Amino acid sequence: MSTVDREVPRSESPQQAEATPFQERVRELLGELGEDPGRAGLLKTPERVEKSLRWLTRGYHLSVEDVIGDAVFEEEHHNMVVVRDIEMYSMCEHHMLPFFGKVHIAYIPDGKIVGLSKLPRIVEVFARRLQVQERLTEQIATAIQDVLKPQGVGVVIEAAHLCMMMRGVEKQNSKTITSAVKGVFLDDLRTREEFLRLCMVGGSMS
Repeated sequence: MSTVDREVPRSESPQQAEATPFQERVRELLGELGEDPGRAGLLKTPERVEKSLRWLTRGYHLSVEDVIGDAVFEEEHHNMVVVRDIEMYSMCEHHMLPFFGKVHIAYIPDGKIVGLSKLPRIVEVFARRLQVQERLTEQIATAIQDVLKPQGVGVVIEAAHLCMMMRGVEKQNSKTITSAVKGVFLDDLRTREEFLRLCMVGGSMS
């Protein structure tokens, strides 16, 4: 067979590539919105959307035990430990739009401390799911309480919600603040006030 006659293999085009069921649903959604899923700019959109959403909701496949590992240490420290301004990104379960902001965490040890970098990792476990801010706050506090059995835990989240900013009431400057307190943070007013004051260092919560 001559070179002219030989069939040259061609790479599979985006249209020919086998789509996952997830990607097929995204294509259908694009059509429902009035778009043409076959136009050039949208050919790879279903694949990109799937990768993006699986990344944004990867918390379903994470566990607190795995992210903490062996980073819990015996330590006779009985004063408040605060990690503030932890960046947080999550997805509202009602509209699947992002909400984002900062998390402030404090605990008072009772013989055990945790590696400081593990607290932001605990935030990621629960933030990278479809969420409501109220539940997210409680889940973070409960996880720290379960792992460390401290004298108390306090968690504050302040966040902006795109479901309020770019749709609905369209209020651009609103923030939602939620808190969860356990142990001495719940029972002792002075401890709770100290925590909130440390969250507000610099004159504002953010």
